[in-house]
Formats: sequence, structure tokens, C-alpha cells
Amino acid sequence: FLTGLDVQGAKFVLSSYRAGKNPQVFCDEKSKIYLKFLEKFGIDYDNFIRTTQKPHIKAVENFLNYLKERNYIYKDIYKGYYCIGCEQYKKESDLVNGLCPDHQTKPILLDEESYFFKLTEFQEDLLKMVENNEIQILPEFRRNEILEFYKSGLKDISISRKNVKWGIPLPFDKKYTVYVWINAFLNYLTGLGWDGDMKNIPEFWGNAIQFMGKDIFRVHTTIWLGLLKSLNFELPKKFFAHGYFTVDGQKMSKTIGNVIKPLELAEKFGRDGSRFVLAHSLYYGQDTDLSWKRLEADFNDVLVKNLGNLVSRTLKLAEGNCNKTEKFEFDDFAKEVFKNYSENMESFKFSEAIDEILKIVNFANRYIDQEKPWAESCSRQSQIIFNLLIFIYYIAFMLIPFMPEKSKEIFDQLGTKENNLFKIKEMGKLVFNPKKKENLFNKIS
Repeated sequence: FLTGLDVQGAKFVLSSYRAGKNPQVFCDEKSKIYLKFLEKFGIDYDNFIRTTQKPHIKAVENFLNYLKERNYIYKDIYKGYYCIGCEQYKKESDLVNGLCPDHQTKPILLDEESYFFKLTEFQEDLLKMVENNEIQILPEFRRNEILEFYKSGLKDISISRKNVKWGIPLPFDKKYTVYVWINAFLNYLTGLGWDGDMKNIPEFWGNAIQFMGKDIFRVHTTIWLGLLKSLNFELPKKFFAHGYFTVDGQKMSKTIGNVIKPLELAEKFGRDGSRFVLAHSLYYGQDTDLSWKRLEADFNDVLVKNLGNLVSRTLKLAEGNCNKTEKFEFDDFAKEVFKNYSENMESFKFSEAIDEILKIVNFANRYIDQEKPWAESCSRQSQIIFNLLIFIYYIAFMLIPFMPEKSKEIFDQLGTKENNLFKIKEMGKLVFNPKKKENLFNKIS
């Protein structure tokens, strides 16, 4: 699992100068903030990449020399719009009332010498691969969007900047620095230890699935694919473009300032609760409008009232009343829900996957209310409790990607030795040693 920062380009230079600091010092300070964020959310990573690291810079230089030697690079004049906020070149048709729609700023008009990468050489091959779903692009409307873009004709891409000094100098012409996106793309490979040698394909590269925001979807499915084709490296199998988190219908942006800060989320909901309410809010491939009120309602209604209450009631009943295994009476229902959940996860429909989990939560809550296993008149208490424990087992397993810590807490309270649903051949043979502990969630007022 790779994460990190690409920190070069005009935008970073402007930010550092406004702060009255050297870009490298500014970069080092920002890096500490991100590391603190990762620690706060319990995010464990294999490599934290910074595009200022010497091995990365060396690999980028090797790669650029490779492109130059094979005549994939030539010199010409670039004239066109450039949005510093996006660090992307813009067509006039990309602008709304002359402004970048994401940053609400007027792009600068560049007219300068530049080195270009021959992206057009790979247009036909890449177009066929997208059309044939050799490269699968999701959601479907994004696939249609990029197909139209390909058919309108790709252009060779400027890969250098003449007046941006905070960057990696071109190894064959030190008067220029590398366009920030070329530098950033290559961290997918250098993060795996790639040294820029086309023969040294990283062991973990291949069969890749790439996730990205819709604003950087086009550059990934054109420029990045072209760079990989030039290397003859295997191309990613899937691209998934997600929408924005918006506030009042506008993209959440540090530039604009309309942000809900992750550390504030963690403070309010805990890190597992934050993951859950954000994932449950997502619209598949579309923008998601957020508000504190909406997130609080989801936390209180779904996690506290429904899930937390179900686990609490069941474990309280089961403690000391779970002496034997029974036949699970809702096997077909649970397997069907798990099948739907798995398909949604495979398709990156995370909110829909959570809704499948909640089918079991809601069903189990109705079941316990209807059967009243706490009543003296209940003659099937052992059977009902066993059914509820199996339901909670399913729930705990399906919650692992969204709430790993809370999932572990539930398993601990169930007291099972096997916490992997895929290894269980028969649910009726599961043995529980339930022990209720403190509530999973506390209501936010």
C-alpha cells in the first residue's frame, strides 16, 4: 500500500512563497502533517513516497533519457491555457465563463518552448483496448466520456516547464523542469522500487486497478497509459473514477476553503466511524454532497441505534445462554446478502455494499423484536440467540473493509476462534463464547 506526496510544480512554489519559506522546507513541514493524519486514522503503509526523494528523481531522469533515445520526445512551442490549481493544460472548451470549473480561477496563457511526448503514436492501440474492455473503465459513463475524447483526437503532450524551477531538471536540457504530472505518474512504479530501467519491471506491477478523482481521470487514461505503452509495461486492468465530496454543491477544495477536515471527522466520529459514514455517503461515481448534520444522522441512526443496539442486546442475552450450536435457520437469506455484498465490493459500489450489510442489521433487529427471546414464554430462546449470533458474525466480517477495529471488537465479544467467513463450511458448527463489553458506539448530540 503506497501513499505520499507529489510536491513539485507551480502551485507548490506559489504556496511556499506566500508562506515566506523555501519550497523544500515548506514541503518537509507539510509532509509531517500528512504523516500525523495517517497515524491518527491508523493507516498502515508500505511506502510513503515523496517526489523529492533521490531514488525517485534518478528513476525519472533514466526514464526521460529512455524516451529521448527512442525519439518519443521532440522540441516545439506550447501555446495554450494552464490551470495552476489543477496543474493541467486546459482547452477553451474545458472552461466555464473563462474560468477553471474546479478552482474558479482564470487559467494563465502559456506561450513558450517545450519538450513534447509523442502521445499520438499510441492513440489507436489505446482506443482499441478501451473499446474492447481490455482496459475496463468504470463507471460506464466515464468510459463513454473517454472514448469520445480519444475519437476527437489526442495531442502530443508538453512534458516540460521553462519557468518553473521547483522540479526535476530534464537530464538532457537543464533549462527545463519536468511537467509535474510526468513526475507524479512515475511514483506508481518508483514506489515499488523501480529504478527507471525498462527491463526492471517491479514484481508487484501488473494486474493493477487504479482509483482516482474525476478531475484527474482523463490524464490517467491518456498520458499515463501512453507512458506505460512507451515502456512496453503491462497496462492497468481497470480504472475507476470517483466523484467529489462537495459542500453545498461545490467541490471541496483547499484553494476555495470549503473543507470538512479529516482530523475533525476523526475527533467527532472516531476513525472507524469516519470511514463508515463517508463510505456510506458515496454515490457510485458521482459527486457526494456532505454536511455535518447528514453525517451525524447516519452515525446516530445506523451505527448507534441499529448496529450498536443489535450487538448490545444480542450479546447481553447470549452471555451465559449459549451452551450449544444450533441449525442456522436463515442460511439462504444470509448467503444471498453476502453474494450481493461481494458483487458490489468487486464493482467498487461501496455504499451499496454497506446497504447489503444493513439488510442483515435491520432484519435481525426486526427478528429480535418479534421473537422476544428475553420473555419467559419464549420456548426457542437458544435457537433465536444462535441465529442472532450468526447474523452478527456475518455483519462483523462484512464490516472489515470499512471498520476494521470495530469489526475486531465485535468478533472479540462473539468469542469465536475463526474470524474468516470464507473458511467456514457450515455456519451451524460455529462455536461462540459470547461476552458483552462496552457499547460499540455512543450517540453524538
